[in-house]
Amino acid sequence: MKKRKAKLVLSKTERKQIEKVSRSRTEAASRVKRATILLMYSDGTKITDISDALGTTRPLVYRAIDKALAFGALQSLDDVKRPGRSRIITDDAKKWVISIACQKPTDLGYAAETWTYSQLTKHVREKAAEHGYDCLFKISRSKLHGILTEGEIKPHKIRYYLERRDPDFDDKMADVLHVYKEVEILSQMDAAERDSTTLSYDEKPGIQAIKNIAAQLQPVPGEHSTIMRDYEYKRLGTVSLLGGIDLHTGEVHALVRDRHRSREFIEFLKILDKKYPKDWSIRLVLDNHSSHISKETQTYLRSKPNRFKFVFTPKHGSWLNLIEAFFSKIARSFLRHIRVTSKEELVERIYRGIDEINESPVIFKWQHKMDEVAAV
Repeated sequence: MKKRKAKLVLSKTERKQIEKVSRSRTEAASRVKRATILLMYSDGTKITDISDALGTTRPLVYRAIDKALAFGALQSLDDVKRPGRSRIITDDAKKWVISIACQKPTDLGYAAETWTYSQLTKHVREKAAEHGYDCLFKISRSKLHGILTEGEIKPHKIRYYLERRDPDFDDKMADVLHVYKEVEILSQMDAAERDSTTLSYDEKPGIQAIKNIAAQLQPVPGEHSTIMRDYEYKRLGTVSLLGGIDLHTGEVHALVRDRHRSREFIEFLKILDKKYPKDWSIRLVLDNHSSHISKETQTYLRSKPNRFKFVFTPKHGSWLNLIEAFFSKIARSFLRHIRVTSKEELVERIYRGIDEINESPVIFKWQHKMDEVAAV
């Protein structure tokens, strides 16, 4: 005699919640169907009649009822997670993945310079068995991402750094910072009491003279709110700005020429020589450019003994030079979007812009690491 299934007894609370699920239009279809099966079975409907009414199979009805009898009516509405053994990725396999990620794709025969997660996942899957890592045969992209994140590796990104090629970098940086500290102290004195000045000097080459081909249209209310320019333009050449900023007063000295060779640098030094009292020493913070140490420059400096003193920034240490802040300022102000009709106009406007700045000079002060510099 075939054993009959036990009755499914629902409490008032259970029935109310299951009825709500069976009428829902937002619940998953599987939950709605299971709820309907349980309601019908608890009301005494036969298995065959339930399957016919719902257009489903008897085995599915049996499974729904068995789950309800085993785990409870409400709990049975959801899928029960099936036990299964997930594929274990060994530590050795993870190390192998990281070692691949740390290599350049080009070294492994690919065209790309850096990995993408898709390409790296594909490579790992294809080469895993060959290297004895069967656990990686079906590795997913997300799992590979997790391994690389755990190893703190980001092979798809590039972060640039600046190699210190000057073995005396720290010593030269200290010299520059001591100069700035001394300037800070001397600036507190009356100018009449000083017998020297310090300038931060550099060149800004490649300032382009660009001419509009078509007329530039200024903003017109109701028509266009911005300046309008034709996409086409004409390049008229470039000029170089040789600039020095007095660290005591903020005054900028400038020379604009087509090039910035020793000849132009000496011309700039002559401008400074005329500007400052003859008995003053003029100290310049500058980089080790060839024009600053050339034979021509050395010959001129010997003709002016004790007049000039150079303090060189370390190689790749131009960021230590305060004039760079000034160059950044003019690039964001009067040089920004500049258009001219000739290279001569560009030169004139550069001088004019610097004159405007000198009307209200700004004294640039170095702050970084100054706490580490002892008082001079």
